Amino acid sequence: MHSWQIIDWGEPLQARDMDTPEPTGTEVLVKVAACGICHSDLHIRDGYFDLGGGKRLTLGDRGVDLPFTMGHEVVGEVVAVGSEAEDIAVGDKRIVYPWIGCRECAVCERGDELFCDRMKSIGARVDGGYSDHVIVPHAKYLIDYTGVATDLACTYACSGITAYSALKKLMPLTSDDWLLITGAGGVGLSAVHIAQAMTDAKIVVADIDGTKRAAARQSGATETMDNAEPDAIRRIMRLTKGGVAGGIDFVGAPESSDFGVNALRKGGTHVIVGLYGGALELSLPLVPMKQITVRGSYVGTLSEMAELMALVSAGKVAPIPVRARPLAEVNEALDDLKQGRVLGRVVIHP
Repeated sequence: MHSWQIIDWGEPLQARDMDTPEPTGTEVLVKVAACGICHSDLHIRDGYFDLGGGKRLTLGDRGVDLPFTMGHEVVGEVVAVGSEAEDIAVGDKRIVYPWIGCRECAVCERGDELFCDRMKSIGARVDGGYSDHVIVPHAKYLIDYTGVATDLACTYACSGITAYSALKKLMPLTSDDWLLITGAGGVGLSAVHIAQAMTDAKIVVADIDGTKRAAARQSGATETMDNAEPDAIRRIMRLTKGGVAGGIDFVGAPESSDFGVNALRKGGTHVIVGLYGGALELSLPLVPMKQITVRGSYVGTLSEMAELMALVSAGKVAPIPVRARPLAEVNEALDDLKQGRVLGRVVIHP
């Protein structure tokens, strides 16, 4: 098995060869056809998330040992199955749902794996798809993508499901409402496309990059704006006649979430998705006075993945831009993402 792994936190990935694992029990071995590169991979490569105020959440303290193989947007073909694997066969082509819990605690047993304190997420906690093979613990985490292009299909395992789950937290919205999407990277553009299949609300996309704003307009956004402009809040209040009903911050920086919170109308909801890092200051009296809600959203559930793929398979979700690169260029692709040079999603081919 050929993989590109983190050997030292914060350093470029290195190519390594090792024995290809053999699936046991309910496990399934998938030969990777494509794997998307996500912005959270930058934080995983660094080995920490910035909590603000000089505090860090380090992956080494969360049970991630080196060497480690990243990659959580995986699609491929089943090439071997364990003796207890059911409802799957060699040759099946599937998306890998990566957001898997420990599968042993009470939280996981009741189906709430995203709330597990001992996550075993593929590519984030256990070895993932920056490789030519990946082990999946159970066939239930393998999603059919018949009729969807392979390179696009892998992006739904994170970019798509993250956007879909965040949007669900704002529903229902009406045609009289405004929806704010801050950040028009791969996940933000996915949200623009998916939102049009979920609601008639008007969509305003905020991004500091003019190229990404143009892509958002081409994707169906009603309006776009540069949220770094000094009069951005005044402008969005004028546009929406009092503020947005709901907003999603796909950046997760202090500036982007401050903008999103201040753009809310009374009773509005601000959902934080991005993991850029830092801390958010809130004027506490305005929270009850405006009756706003600030909440987080982390990827999405297995059932939400099925709901999303039903929309995709029905042709209700337009594709985001996808660029394919060989696995050997994974470090260059990660650096391009870090520098803001990626429009849509990059997927790598082993």
